[in-house]
Amino acid sequence: MASNIELRCFTYVDILQPQTAAFLGTVSRGYMPLKNQAALFVEVAPGMDINLVTDIALKQTTCTPGMQVVERQFGCLQLQHFDQGQIRAAGDAVLDTLNLKETDRLKPRVVSAQTITGITGYHAQMTNRMRHGNFIDEGKTFYVMEVHPAGYALIATNEAEKAAKIDVLEMISFGAFGRVYLGGSEEEIAEAAKAAIAALESIDGRPNPGPPAVIY
Repeated sequence: MASNIELRCFTYVDILQPQTAAFLGTVSRGYMPLKNQAALFVEVAPGMDINLVTDIALKQTTCTPGMQVVERQFGCLQLQHFDQGQIRAAGDAVLDTLNLKETDRLKPRVVSAQTITGITGYHAQMTNRMRHGNFIDEGKTFYVMEVHPAGYALIATNEAEKAAKIDVLEMISFGAFGRVYLGGSEEEIAEAAKAAIAALESIDGRPNPGPPAVIY
């Protein structure tokens, strides 16, 4: 099948971590992901074409859809399964049918990152009001990462949770930019941030130019 679809994000998650899986359950409108499942996240443009991606993956595998977001500009799909082979098969089916390669995706780019130590009480409460995940307590360290394209927020969050004992506060994996909000001790946040950035840097793809990342 000839394709005019732009592949923006395409990434596998080998083992969903408990908080990441639980967080996805708070925002997914499809089947709820469970910890230890594998996952695939695909983002394409234009947004409506994500329906074609969903059709291909679900007809050729037994994966279940967790989240599908259809916007005018971008569309994204997240699938999960306990069998990593089924997740890989879904990814292969999408790429083969649309005549795409994994490296046709955009390479992830960290847009900004902020580490705030000793978060104040009011700041913590403002953050807690907008989160779908765990709470952050006054005095903890607060970390926010912004990534482009948005879908890579999922693997950044999952790898951060693998690496350190932190709290997943919020993850936004659709739209113009993705965001990851984490809380914990200063030492654990440092390890989580390092793992998240390393995971993103390991992903190859089309050049994704932009201004230098703003990191505090």
